[in-house]
Amino acid sequence: MKQQTAIEWLVNKVYMVIPDSERNFLEGLKEMAKEMEKEQINKACYDGYYQEELYDTRNYYDQTYNK
Repeated sequence: MKQQTAIEWLVNKVYMVIPDSERNFLEGLKEMAKEMEKEQINKACYDGYYQEELYDTRNYYDQTYNK
């Protein structure tokens, strides 16, 4: 099963309660939020929160969230 980001989880929950006409707007926000989340993961890795040797943060994000 594919892991979800917190953003994807939230959007899926909001989809249940908003009209279809609002989904395009929410999709745009989701993409912007996921990009911010990716930047935060990269920053955390470069700041030393992930100690794995030479671990490529893009691979981490892509593998974890199946992007």
